[in-house]
Amino acid sequence: MTRKTHGTLEILMFFSLMALLVLMLLHAWLCRRSEEKKKKSYDKEIESGDGVSNEVPEHPAVVSPVSGLIFEKQLIERYMISENGTDPLNREKLQVELLVGIKISNEVPEHPVVSPVSGHVFEKRLIEKYISENGTDPLNGEKLQVELLVDIKMTPLVKPRPPSATSIPAILKALQDEWDAVMLHTFTLRQQLQTARQELSHALYQHDAACRVIARLTKEVTAAREALATLKPQAGITAAPGAYAAPAPQPAYAAEAGPESAQQPIEEAGMSEEVIQKLQDKATLLTAERKKRGKTVPEGLATSEDIRNFRQLASHTGVHSASVPGILCLDVCLRDTSRIVTGGNDKTAVVFNKDTEQVMAILKGHTKKVTSVIYHPDEELVITASPDASIRVWGVANAQCGQMIRAHEAPVTGISLHATGDYLLSCSTDMHWAFSDIRTGRVLTKVCDKSGSSVPALTCAQFHPDGLIFATGTEDSVIKIWDLKERANVANFQGHQGPVSSISFSENGYYLATSAEDSVVKLWDLRKLKNFKTLQLGDNFEVKALCFDQSGTYLAVAGTDVRVYLCKQWNELAVFNDHTATATGVRFGTNANFIASASMDRSLKFFGQQ
Repeated sequence: MTRKTHGTLEILMFFSLMALLVLMLLHAWLCRRSEEKKKKSYDKEIESGDGVSNEVPEHPAVVSPVSGLIFEKQLIERYMISENGTDPLNREKLQVELLVGIKISNEVPEHPVVSPVSGHVFEKRLIEKYISENGTDPLNGEKLQVELLVDIKMTPLVKPRPPSATSIPAILKALQDEWDAVMLHTFTLRQQLQTARQELSHALYQHDAACRVIARLTKEVTAAREALATLKPQAGITAAPGAYAAPAPQPAYAAEAGPESAQQPIEEAGMSEEVIQKLQDKATLLTAERKKRGKTVPEGLATSEDIRNFRQLASHTGVHSASVPGILCLDVCLRDTSRIVTGGNDKTAVVFNKDTEQVMAILKGHTKKVTSVIYHPDEELVITASPDASIRVWGVANAQCGQMIRAHEAPVTGISLHATGDYLLSCSTDMHWAFSDIRTGRVLTKVCDKSGSSVPALTCAQFHPDGLIFATGTEDSVIKIWDLKERANVANFQGHQGPVSSISFSENGYYLATSAEDSVVKLWDLRKLKNFKTLQLGDNFEVKALCFDQSGTYLAVAGTDVRVYLCKQWNELAVFNDHTATATGVRFGTNANFIASASMDRSLKFFGQQ
């Protein structure tokens, strides 16, 4: 154990001696290196003539008044003799008598100047301070002024390393100091990096907040623009009462029904003989007029070629509110087809003038969306229906509700005005259809078909042009034909798939067009009670509305797009894809000279010849 320990100590001593030897060699090499650098620096400064060196001249020194440099007296005199009396730096004429002898200390000044009185080199700031206090040379006491001092040119001082700094401990201390300085600098950089990260994080947070603010402001600007677009057509509302007064005497409106009185449907008043006779007389008159017109084409009716050339004439997106977008229904006044009424998701109906492009009235009162609208053909009246189970009759001139008809206990799904202009047909998901008087708001009759094992909800209803029969669509894909006077179901048409979405009678009274969720339009012959034509509209085509023009020449289909067909031949004449969402309503203008359509994209569009 002792021998082993002794051997270990010998090895440690050997390595210690080797390390000491290496350090001594390193120290010697560093000293030699320092001396060589000093010598090179001195030689370079002398050769370049940039000023005095860091070494004190061994022989007496002189200053050249030409270049302002210090030279050893013996060297400069020898140079001047061999080079014909010129300064070694700028080659200007120089005489030995002009050299100024100086005395210098072992310390190299930072800014040396020579006193011409004593020939000594001084630190400029010190000699100037002494002269300002005493006015004499500090060595011989003779008078001296600051202006007489001669500046000496020199390079920036590089103080040599003191001998004490060349030892191994001094080198280690210098390395330690350098390491500490590097670590301190690294720590400072890390602090600056952390600060920069925090500033960057704060800047990113501010950027994100700014983006959010910009997005909110953009949304508000968009809403404001839409509101402005809405206000533009509404500018004509104030002029509506005087400009659009009803030509016929307005009916005497009863007070609007309040929530209490509207909780239950109004009881049936019954169809009197007087009402039935009035319906019969109107049907007889209409039949005679139809036969009188015969098969003649109305003067000014748009041709098939005209329909093919129809293009979008106008689009109005500010008619209804932008907060709950979507127009759900549409109707045109037959007496003046420039007046259109629309119902929307915003629970309002809007009367719009196509020619002036202004809103004539905004009808507010429903508590849910407006799904069906009718513009009275002879009077300034509008009838609206809603899923709030109410039917309202409005005066356009004053935009007030004159009558509220509560005929149903569930959402009203369809309404149709009788040819007399006094009675209204309505249907609902409560499985009933109702016949009401719009003048008094009374329900004359209300019927539910209980012939089958199950009673389906009614989805739509439409009067025949003569007014004695009408059709209803059901949720189970059946179209039922009813006799109004007998209040009996006289025929059923089956063949659709899905709830029936729309029904429309041709003006001649022979054809009935129906649609459902099966992407087809079926045409029925009421004389033969059968389906004679099916229009295939393509896969997944939604049909929301059907409409014949007033002459029965054209059929319009609204849904995924808007299409127009020529009756009898049933050729497709035009397709309009201008809406960006499903079209929910379509109507023809006078003599089919334009087509109006509404859509869930909140736009009311007009198509015609440009």
